[in-house]
Amino acid sequence: MNLSLAGKVALVTGGSKGIGLAIAQALHGAGAKVAVLGRDQARADQAAASLGGNACAVQADVADQAQVDAAVEAAEKALGPIDILVNNAGVTKDGLLVRMSDADWDAVLNANLKGAFHGIKAVTRGMMKRRAGPDHQHHERRGPYRERGPGQLRGVQGGLIGLTKATAKELASRNILVNAIAPGFIDTDMTKALTEPQRTALLAQIPLGRLGQGSDIAGAVLFLASDLGGYISGQVLVVDGGMVM
Repeated sequence: MNLSLAGKVALVTGGSKGIGLAIAQALHGAGAKVAVLGRDQARADQAAASLGGNACAVQADVADQAQVDAAVEAAEKALGPIDILVNNAGVTKDGLLVRMSDADWDAVLNANLKGAFHGIKAVTRGMMKRRAGPDHQHHERRGPYRERGPGQLRGVQGGLIGLTKATAKELASRNILVNAIAPGFIDTDMTKALTEPQRTALLAQIPLGRLGQGSDIAGAVLFLASDLGGYISGQVLVVDGGMVM
């Protein structure tokens, strides 16, 4: 068993920057063909071009099932049937839960939870038709994945974990694996906005004493998407520098 993804096709939503781009780079570096899905076509094009060959960019708002379906169709036309899906796209809205408007809450749910559901529906149809057998152990869906941070995302996280476990159980007979990754605080635009006192207080909560990097999450995705993760399904892998302790 190894980490090679040669011959596989992966779709990474929200893959044009940050953690999503790090995931796309890791999968591509392991030999997979990678479709980068983003809401901004130009940014997705740039990300896909940075990967080199065997990559493409597709545009969609993951909150819209029709757009996701069209993006998956375009990705498969360009690269072949999708074997690996990473549901990375998501949004946050500034403010506490109790102060959020219904519109903002709906936007968070639509992008983070409903978006993952749309990705599942779009790729699972084809995976089930190509039901994995002894010679095809990697026709698998991987995800959902979402970043932990503000309280609003912690609220959505429970829904994502439930979706992960329910989907994993439903698709297990088809050798389709479904897992979630729960990151802690990752060095992104959100954490860069912290003041120095806030950053110091945050680091004090992390046993490893540092913020995570996109590559830390990408490594976990690569593990689950490879042969090494072939007997893991319905699980939540926490990648948080030990904060869970």
